[in-house]
Amino acid sequence: MPDNAKIIPMPVPAGAQIDICEVGPRDGFQIEKTIIPTDKKIAIVEGLMDAGLKKIQITSFVSPRAVPQLADAAEVLAGVERRPGVVFSALVPNAKGAERAAETQVDIMGLFCSASESHNRKNVNASIEETLNRFLPVAEIARAAGKTVQGGVATVFGCPFEGEVPPASVVRIARFYRDLGITDLNLGDTTGMATPTTVKAVLAALREAVPEMTVTLHFHNTRGVGLANVMVGLAEGVTHYDSSIGGLGGCPFAAGATGNICTEDLVYLLEESGYRTGVDLPRLIEVSKLTQSVIGRELPGQVMKAGPRLQHHAMDAVSTAAG
Repeated sequence: MPDNAKIIPMPVPAGAQIDICEVGPRDGFQIEKTIIPTDKKIAIVEGLMDAGLKKIQITSFVSPRAVPQLADAAEVLAGVERRPGVVFSALVPNAKGAERAAETQVDIMGLFCSASESHNRKNVNASIEETLNRFLPVAEIARAAGKTVQGGVATVFGCPFEGEVPPASVVRIARFYRDLGITDLNLGDTTGMATPTTVKAVLAALREAVPEMTVTLHFHNTRGVGLANVMVGLAEGVTHYDSSIGGLGGCPFAAGATGNICTEDLVYLLEESGYRTGVDLPRLIEVSKLTQSVIGRELPGQVMKAGPRLQHHAMDAVSTAAG
């Protein structure tokens, strides 16, 4: 292949299985100011598994001082009754977090570094270079414990402090992960700045630089185009997506951050578009309603309010027009 040849993406064919990772128990809960009881977290996780979700980002082993909501990470993992075939992941920022995670039933340890220098300093209080160097012992600890390592990049599609993030900045971190022996790459749209154009640009750059890596897209719906970006991802051949129950989520260290794309809305979109998810949508809606009651406010998910497209209603559910 010539050096200047472009790798043409293959759209995901109809009928394909789409992999959904539920991140509500981590990304969704972390921004909540009122501490959610551990038993409620466990009930929600078990409900998600019963609805058919096979991959759940269950917590983060960050400093309890930085994110008090996730101080019970080990307790949640110890209390959850895992269903067959379910994989648990957790974020780990450093070697200390990795040592804590290694003692639990976590399967995947997720590393995370921002593509923007400013956000990385806000998020983990370190430069990008310092953060990447911290990952060397983390990977060793994870592998010694038999855990898989995933590489995450935040602010991939824009930074609230710097604006545009060049795809080259994302490629730099992706190459570091690849050289560390990591094959899974998670692209985080931390403050919902992704657009169809920026998604295409980043994916094109990564196809050229690290074609051997498997990409997961992690979109937020801050500006209302999260699901539109999923459709772009599918057209670009991506089959792995993160989402959050009820549309919970947001980064506490990024100005203007709001919720992730909603899991029920994503499942609805995919199934109605001819893809397979393995998720029971009515059961998932019930878990979303449970989550809403636990959080104590209305969540932004739409399908939990309206129900599936062909859900029938009694004729007397609404009044008849008069006149």
